[in-house]
Amino acid sequence: MVTSGSHSESPRGAANSNIDAYALFEALTGHKIDRRSMSSKTMSEDYEVLDNDRDDRDDRDDKLGQEPSPDEPPKDVNVGAINPYALVEAMIGHKLDRHALSTARIISDVLQTDYEELFDLKHNSVLFAGLKLNEQDRRAEELSEKEMRILEERDLVTPDLSRVKKLNDLEKIGLKEIGDTRIKMARMQNGKLRLVLDGQSLGRTVGNHDVTETINELALPFRRGKEDREWTPPNGSWRDMSETFLGSIPRRFMTGGSPLSSLLGFGSDRNALREQYIHRFDDPTQGASSDSWLIAAIFSVFWANPAMINRSSRLISGGGPTDRARRTLSVRFHDKGGRNNADTDTVEVDCQIPVNNSTDMPIYARSSDGYETWPALYEKAFIKWMTRGGGGGGGHDGDDNRDDNNNNRRIQDQDQNGDHVDLTQAHNGDPIKAMAQINGREARYYFTEQHSGSELAGLVRSCSVNKRTISPMAAYTHATGDMFRGSNLVANHAYSVLGWVSEGQDDNQYIIVRNPWGVTEPRGLTSYPGLLDRVEPEFWPPAALLDRDGVFSVEVQAFKKYFACIGVAK
Repeated sequence: MVTSGSHSESPRGAANSNIDAYALFEALTGHKIDRRSMSSKTMSEDYEVLDNDRDDRDDRDDKLGQEPSPDEPPKDVNVGAINPYALVEAMIGHKLDRHALSTARIISDVLQTDYEELFDLKHNSVLFAGLKLNEQDRRAEELSEKEMRILEERDLVTPDLSRVKKLNDLEKIGLKEIGDTRIKMARMQNGKLRLVLDGQSLGRTVGNHDVTETINELALPFRRGKEDREWTPPNGSWRDMSETFLGSIPRRFMTGGSPLSSLLGFGSDRNALREQYIHRFDDPTQGASSDSWLIAAIFSVFWANPAMINRSSRLISGGGPTDRARRTLSVRFHDKGGRNNADTDTVEVDCQIPVNNSTDMPIYARSSDGYETWPALYEKAFIKWMTRGGGGGGGHDGDDNRDDNNNNRRIQDQDQNGDHVDLTQAHNGDPIKAMAQINGREARYYFTEQHSGSELAGLVRSCSVNKRTISPMAAYTHATGDMFRGSNLVANHAYSVLGWVSEGQDDNQYIIVRNPWGVTEPRGLTSYPGLLDRVEPEFWPPAALLDRDGVFSVEVQAFKKYFACIGVAK
């Protein structure tokens, strides 16, 4: 019998078999809970009322209660989008307020792209640097190093427009064939015609083919003649995470209004610190690279079964009297074939990761609260594992692009200096296979075009208990579409699938997903039909167990439109 602290007495001579439900919950989920804030709401209020007269059975009664059959695994998946928030922070050396409307303008200016064009591959956005669009199949394909161009300062210089008085003057400064120039926007205002023209011929901007040296070093796996050097990202340095964390605590706590004495366990603020600790979440968040497929997979496994993720590092003493002890994390990954893969093995990494010299924050994967080290170490361990042997040799015969990129990865792996792993090598990949590589199960794929909305909702429900997934699930979007206009829904991007919920008079089915960027756009910036961008515990109870930034609910028919594939590792 499981109780929450019952005071009933056991029969004399019998052992007390009561289990502390709170302690059991904390052991299973890996999260502390505040027992005093537990709702008095009865469990029966969360039960679903099933309607025997529901009209969504159509002609599939013979499959009632069964999961849909998985589809044939894809030959190659190139999912990945750079986190613009983390990339811009790494480039300018300042933290962004991710909840401010003004942040969209900052990102747009730094990345030289209109905000609404950043999130779709059809606009050749820099967030998809190293990838190109296959318009027919609406999927991404890799670019080779030969197809990429490094922009220099002179390439970004724009002409002086101060003397332009007539349209013909634009042709004189380089805008050729103005009559055929694309008009992005036209508006009449106060008797004046205001036009926004495509001016690419007047000045280059960064994009999926064209990047600066800084962006290349931060996010792309192409070293361009620097293969024999140790990789370190711009304005970054390798630091021990445990030392970096301890060194940044005073600043972080003092700016938050909590005195240092409370951090050390002294003074009257001790309980306040405990409360702050209880409500922390260490959900993995993507950094300045494009490995959304990997971060989504790590979180999906962690969310479904926290016990599958080893978050405990161990201290190893130095080999000699003058050598310092170091902390390491050991993780086992599993061979699932194809690229971004290696033989089943246990990988050990130390706690050194790239840290921004200006902000003292990790450049790549980090926890959503900024305190925990394990997301960064898991990312590092997976990339160290998969680059053994050059990324798994998943290239197809005759695919020059894949061969060139795998050769680049092999060179990087041969010259790794200890645990200074080149974290840009996980440039793109398959989030569903990555989940199986982490938990050792089998990857199952379900392409949305081949399944009805009710089948997709049923799949998520069959992998869930109490509306939360117990088998890790992930999904990825199409590489292009009219709906990808902001950072909530991003093309060619991976998302963790966390569960499901039904809501409304018509019992609309929603699938709960999480963006690995860990960001929810400020309201009023963009809108998406069929998407609820705020998920509260009152709507979906498991939301109380995670950082809700980046968590959305998507109605199943909208899910079919936005997402190309959903999968599970079980």
